[in-house]
Amino acid sequence: MRPKQHYIFLLLLPFLLLSLWGCAATDSTSNLYPARTASATAAETDEDAPDTASEFPADEATVPEPELTAAEEIKELETLGSWEAGKPYTIEEEVSYDYPVTMNRQVEFYLDFFQNKYRDIFTRWLERSTRYLPMIKEELREAGLPEDLAYLPMIESGYSLTAFSTAKAVGPWQFMTPTAKDYSLEINSYVDERRDPEKSTKAAVAYLSDLYDMFGDWHLTVAAYNAGCGKISRGLKAYNKDDFWELAREEYLNGETKRYVPKLIAAIIIAKNPEKYGFTGINYQPPLAYETIEVPAWTSLRAVEVACNADLEELRNLNRSLPQLVTPPDQENYPLKVPVGKKELVAKNLPRVKETVTTDFKTHVVGEKETLTKICKLYDVNKTTLLKTNNLRKSSLSPGMRLRIPYQVSEYILTDKDIPAQARGNIDNRMVQHKVQPGETLSLIAKRYNVSIDLIVSWNKLSDIHHINVGQQLAIYDTDAKGAATVVTASRPETATTTAAKKEATKSAKAPSQPTFYKVQDGDTLWKIARRFDLDPGQLKQWNKLRSNVILPGTLLKVADPDTIGPLSMRDGKKSAL
Repeated sequence: MRPKQHYIFLLLLPFLLLSLWGCAATDSTSNLYPARTASATAAETDEDAPDTASEFPADEATVPEPELTAAEEIKELETLGSWEAGKPYTIEEEVSYDYPVTMNRQVEFYLDFFQNKYRDIFTRWLERSTRYLPMIKEELREAGLPEDLAYLPMIESGYSLTAFSTAKAVGPWQFMTPTAKDYSLEINSYVDERRDPEKSTKAAVAYLSDLYDMFGDWHLTVAAYNAGCGKISRGLKAYNKDDFWELAREEYLNGETKRYVPKLIAAIIIAKNPEKYGFTGINYQPPLAYETIEVPAWTSLRAVEVACNADLEELRNLNRSLPQLVTPPDQENYPLKVPVGKKELVAKNLPRVKETVTTDFKTHVVGEKETLTKICKLYDVNKTTLLKTNNLRKSSLSPGMRLRIPYQVSEYILTDKDIPAQARGNIDNRMVQHKVQPGETLSLIAKRYNVSIDLIVSWNKLSDIHHINVGQQLAIYDTDAKGAATVVTASRPETATTTAAKKEATKSAKAPSQPTFYKVQDGDTLWKIARRFDLDPGQLKQWNKLRSNVILPGTLLKVADPDTIGPLSMRDGKKSAL
């Protein structure tokens, strides 16, 4: 048997050596700055970051306009014949360039393309450009880079903050996840700084600066921004070239990268002198302007909309880095952007904004061969919730059966201390569906809704209290319908009774594992709560960072030393999953 094993090894040896040679031949720089073309999609997987447009459930994600006609452009460029070197461009007296502007058949193609077939879209790009150009040019100027690079986001995304390409590049500068993280852009379920125009611009300027240090040529730098520096480096070495136009003649670069440089040059030429090319009467947008105010974790843009009577779309445009339309839960003070003149209103009214969460129902008629599992997936509802809602004991369904499908409705209202909270509805309207978010545990969810872990387990028939999945739907029922005063600990709620018992509860909460909070009830005042727990009202205000004596029913208040129980942002006792 030994000789056979020896021969098999000899037969396999060439293939093993070939695979090892292929690994060794890989350019190590390609992993540092990946390509951003569609072919790079497989290399861009990131478990923590959104990777499809469906991962932006509240805010929108749009296909970049420059991507819509990519195939058509590449096909038409191929009909022009071989690529030719760029010739010096005769500069008009009234216009100057600091990016190397050259002219050839490919640049002329895009000058014609923008003026005719793409005219309406290019007009929109011009209109948007002035919102961001002053900021981008300032960043480029401070870094010592050509200010004409400010038109790069024009051919990347059309200056769209919501752009999400098929290659999973995001934002105005179309950053892929690895490169974005290399340049300190935060990306998670609640924040995507690739969509922040200022932070993404700083990252892009740093990236372009590094690429220029590597290639020493702006045409090659821009090509590398699109294809990745590893791709360009390998091509220059393989074909013994040092010029973009010469490399473009070879059968090496894909069509998307080849078109990238002449497209940028044509965009710069027209954008800096639009009237010459027939673009008149442009409705330019005003430069980006806003005020910043720090708000607590979990602050919804819809709550801010109510607080300052602003347009939600304007708030979204100023805070596109918040795809869930809510500030991140792990950041106690988040710098939110608000329209100019609205900062004081937000500071004054946001503590008075109350979220009301109810559950409404729609009807679904069971079709032929439809199962409960299929219907639950269709409406993103778990089986236990659907069975309970329809008083069903088993999962079997009959065609024609009418099912009530619950869905959550949130509304924000501006309250006054003299206005009582809205009366609660019936038991159905006190059910809330909570969608599990990254980093959440049953303990955190139980505290948020002022219920015990045991109840959540019972309501949802969970088999493992230590394991819940991101995206899982949990049914939460309001168990405090009578308005009883309740002290909530880390383990389970307890009813507050005598003053001595309350003092004892506060003492026991000194242990780090047993933090103690109080859920504000209808008719409560800060003075009443302080007296109930033998505290000073000033202590309560300090521990809970209250700006006034106004408190709202449902709010969780710290009633123990904050050094013991840790920070807790002021927010509603019932927070919906956005």
